[in-house]
Amino acid sequence: MRKKLLIRDVTLRDGQQSLFATRMNQQQVERVLPYFRDAGFYALEVWGGAVPDSIMRYLNEDPWVRLETIKAGIGDSSKLTALSRGRNLFGYNPYPEEVIEGFNRNAVKSGISIMRIFDALNDTDNIRSTVKYVKENGGMADCTICYTVDPKFSTKDRILARFSGKTLPKRIFTEKYYIEKAKELEAMGADMITLKDMAGLVTPEESARFISSLKREIKVPIDFHTHCTPGYGLASTLTAIINGVDIVDTAIWNFAGGPAAPSFELIQIFCNKLGIDTGVNLKAVQAINLELKQIRTDLKDLDTYELPIDFDITNYTLPARIDNLFEKAIVFAQAGKYSALLENCQEIEKYFNFPAPDENVKHAEIPGGMYTNMLAQLKQLKLEQLLPRVLEIIPSVRLDAGCPPLVTPTSQIVGAQAVNCAIDESKGQPFYTNKSIQYVNLVKGIYGKTPQPIDPEFRMKIAGVREETPYNTANYKKQPNPTFPEYGDNVKLAETEKEELLLELFPQVAEKYLHDKVLAKHEANRQKRLEAERQAILDEKRKYESMTEQEKLQRLLDGLVNYFC
Repeated sequence: MRKKLLIRDVTLRDGQQSLFATRMNQQQVERVLPYFRDAGFYALEVWGGAVPDSIMRYLNEDPWVRLETIKAGIGDSSKLTALSRGRNLFGYNPYPEEVIEGFNRNAVKSGISIMRIFDALNDTDNIRSTVKYVKENGGMADCTICYTVDPKFSTKDRILARFSGKTLPKRIFTEKYYIEKAKELEAMGADMITLKDMAGLVTPEESARFISSLKREIKVPIDFHTHCTPGYGLASTLTAIINGVDIVDTAIWNFAGGPAAPSFELIQIFCNKLGIDTGVNLKAVQAINLELKQIRTDLKDLDTYELPIDFDITNYTLPARIDNLFEKAIVFAQAGKYSALLENCQEIEKYFNFPAPDENVKHAEIPGGMYTNMLAQLKQLKLEQLLPRVLEIIPSVRLDAGCPPLVTPTSQIVGAQAVNCAIDESKGQPFYTNKSIQYVNLVKGIYGKTPQPIDPEFRMKIAGVREETPYNTANYKKQPNPTFPEYGDNVKLAETEKEELLLELFPQVAEKYLHDKVLAKHEANRQKRLEAERQAILDEKRKYESMTEQEKLQRLLDGLVNYFC
């Protein structure tokens, strides 16, 4: 019996978000749904993440309609999955229970089978309520451990720390750390656990070690998710497979590689050679890929990478040199020769014209989005020359804040504050002269418990309190939902529970979107009334023209009688 590997395709969410800023419109999504229905992937990640915000903000489309349309198109052929941040859902601050419950209930009702839940601090308490509500409504809870790397301190940092009496931590994010988190999530009711490497920083060696340990210690299925930004993605996914992972996340050829997930087709070639059955209909995948190539061409204004070369997974013959690279990669993965494995996998991707590793991200060991955001922030201020210093400052800024994982949104919070500190220093001011409100809230404890305790004196300096201060949802104020009496009785900005949830989760974006929707509906109703009035006049005219002269005269007399009486 062949070994099986389940594939979660992330093309329609993570793939387009990583490469094209989540700009696939409804029509483009609908073009590929019949083929995805036939493909037979275990699961399709189609919603959550940046999708709800982006399609309202840029495409003027309804996120709930997007999800429900995909469910109607896919049916039960694959499980639909979404991504959320636990108590934070899609924002920064935690939400009260009624918002978390309402969102997850409606998400499952609208078609989500698996909710992938993560917390930027790996604080499992921030995941607990989402697990509860997803399972209560018949969904599966995919509980996520966010992968991150330890801060890399320079020799200068260590010397300064020694003289100041400051203790720099040893390894924090160890194998033991991930196993303990996984056990907490399993006890909480996780139906599966994902090691989620959003920055693509997990090396093949670490992938092998962590996946084998998780498979040994955890009973529920293990999923592996990574990206290819610094060049580890393909090799690390292969070592996860070799070490018994149950599910891997991939994107289809033209939406894969670079900042996105590894290519499904490359993983399928490895599986063919390993005798592993993915259960995927390859003809349907090829049909999807042909559509994706055209869609990617349509999105060329948002595309900063070259297309990979054309490839048909249903009918291919690899050059002997490339085929040998696949064979040797498997041997190296099985033998634990990770440097050679990495070199082979990167040669494979180079042959097919997938993006080269981002050396800046690889060297800095930070997420690609964090790097580009910091650079953009500095360019806007015409201070690009400070970038090397910002990269040096990041470890200490991160350590001061309790060593949060570098994932959204904490990566952006730490990065923005490191830029502030570099600017402070350039002006002869002490670090933290300028503080972002998000960094203050992180240090205060509003986002949850950090992996390392924060120095109470530092918390006092930054946030004005010595004790960790969790966010108090009792102070939460629901977003206003005004009425529009000029458009009719009880016409509200948000007319349904789903629209109210959009308003709560994306206040500014949803307010504009829903207001435009009310105006459009009012204009459509006005046009409908005008058309009805015009049609009534035409009908009356035709009726009058069909009358005899005597009938017309009688009608005139009846009108005069009614007028004078």
